[in-house]
Amino acid sequence: MKFHETPLPGAYIIELEPHTDERGFFARAWCEHEFAAHGLPTRFPQCNLSRNTRAGTLRGMHFQDAACPEAKVVRAVAGTIHDVIVDLRPSSPTFLEWFGVELSEENGRALFVPEHFAHGFLTTQDRTDVFYHMSEFFRPEGARGFRWNDARLHIEWPAVPTVISDRDAHYEDFDPGRCHA
Repeated sequence: MKFHETPLPGAYIIELEPHTDERGFFARAWCEHEFAAHGLPTRFPQCNLSRNTRAGTLRGMHFQDAACPEAKVVRAVAGTIHDVIVDLRPSSPTFLEWFGVELSEENGRALFVPEHFAHGFLTTQDRTDVFYHMSEFFRPEGARGFRWNDARLHIEWPAVPTVISDRDAHYEDFDPGRCHA
């Protein structure tokens, strides 16, 4: 695997290093030793799969409050997403800055999302599956979110969402008092 730090310190794009032959390819998608060598968590007790039927589906912007922080590794295993993270660490020089990257079945990339970051994605193909490794068990009492198009953050999405949950559609703008990272 190849680890490339993003402009937001602690967040990484992780690329596969495929070994190809006439059958296709084989690549390591997870390695505890390589994650540890980059100072990243190596315990992921929960994995989730998100199936998204239609292009234009938005999930986010989600985060856990400081009492329930979680890191995650996100990978599109079918289809394509525009994946976005926002640094919610008030003491960080990149506080409230965002980063977006295309994750797809084709490019095989994953995104490591550190604790105290918000995360969301927009599908850009029909039938897109997203697989997450989670560093902690989900704790609903710590679940938070903010509006995907908060004008203060200026996140550049590739399209306007056409499918969005009621919860995600009705989040308010980001309130720093709700994260305490």
